[in-house]
Amino acid sequence: MSAHLRRSGVPHLVLERSRIAERWRSERWDSLVANGPAWHDRFPDLSFSDVDPMSGPDDFVAKEAVADYFVAYAEKIAAPVRCGVEVLKVERNAGRPGFRVETSAGVIEADRIVAATGPFQRPIIPALVPAETGVAQMHSVDYRNPAQLAAGAVLVVGAGSSGVQIAEELLASGRRVYLSVGPHDRPPRSYRGRDFVWWLGVLGKWDAAAQEPGKEHVTIAVSGAQGGHTIDFRRLAAQGMTLVGRTQGWVGGALTFAPDLAANLAQGDENYRSLLDEADAYIARNGLDLPVEPEARTRVPDADCVTDPILALDLAQAGITTIIWATGFALDYGWMKVDACDESGKPKHQRGVSTEPGIYFLGLPWQSRRGSSFIWGVWHDAKYLADQIVIQRSYAAYRDAAQRRPETV
Repeated sequence: MSAHLRRSGVPHLVLERSRIAERWRSERWDSLVANGPAWHDRFPDLSFSDVDPMSGPDDFVAKEAVADYFVAYAEKIAAPVRCGVEVLKVERNAGRPGFRVETSAGVIEADRIVAATGPFQRPIIPALVPAETGVAQMHSVDYRNPAQLAAGAVLVVGAGSSGVQIAEELLASGRRVYLSVGPHDRPPRSYRGRDFVWWLGVLGKWDAAAQEPGKEHVTIAVSGAQGGHTIDFRRLAAQGMTLVGRTQGWVGGALTFAPDLAANLAQGDENYRSLLDEADAYIARNGLDLPVEPEARTRVPDADCVTDPILALDLAQAGITTIIWATGFALDYGWMKVDACDESGKPKHQRGVSTEPGIYFLGLPWQSRRGSSFIWGVWHDAKYLADQIVIQRSYAAYRDAAQRRPETV
């Protein structure tokens, strides 16, 4: 946003309540890497190799290097960032244009506000398991590594990218791991010599403008860990991980699961196969010389936990001492005391332009397309918002000039 505003000659400030990219440094697990390769998950005018020579184009960059990249980009564009400044409240000025912004460093007035905090603000932990069970419960933002946890088995709830990567790491460390698997998409990490991000690009899926009905909250199971690999839940089960269905409730001292494990795995398989089919068709249509990969369609046999699913689990009997909730985040725009969100707290906007004049949102999932909330995708939405701000500034300039024009007789 700052890069586009600067290029348009718009004076602005960027307020950051901590350090640049703080969440990458202190609110994610130690071994986290970017889920997309370095050639793809970046801004157009700065590569990871410019920041870290050890980061090759096909590497999945470690979280500290990702944070360093954002710092380097802010320096490259001379972004007017004020770190350590938390925004406490935004309200509209009474009887005159603009907004009053209360911060931890005092009051700032601005003509327009861009809320670029994104959607991952408040960790969600379902109120299911009573605290008196004695089982440690944490959100994925608080997980760091296996040694952090008490001895015993671990239940990971949520099979998106975070949940499955944490579960894999725990299994590799020798832990007994249960993984609660809900509905998900499961793309191949790569296919016929191309990473899945390339396939989604050439097939037009990153630029899809609308979600398919019923897929508004479907997570994606993909990993860049260990050099990147396709997530296969059946293979994880064959390696000793116990899969269960979607976590449903707490009954009689036991955690219950929906009888949907097989259906969820089948849905993920269908998503996987459909991308392979589209990729094959694209290769044939364009006459590309890419190696065939018949082993990509090999299916691992179902483990016992899939054919005879667990529907209830007594945590003590199972030896589970820790639950990690990889259950996502809620929006938190409580600091915005303007009419920019609906009753549920969700922004009211069109492509990031709020229904409240002068307020803009950036980094939201599906803000304008599928790629909107990704590192590279947010670039295009920021450009659009900068253009809208320039347009409104031109109208305001005319209004101000007209007010200053001397009256003629």
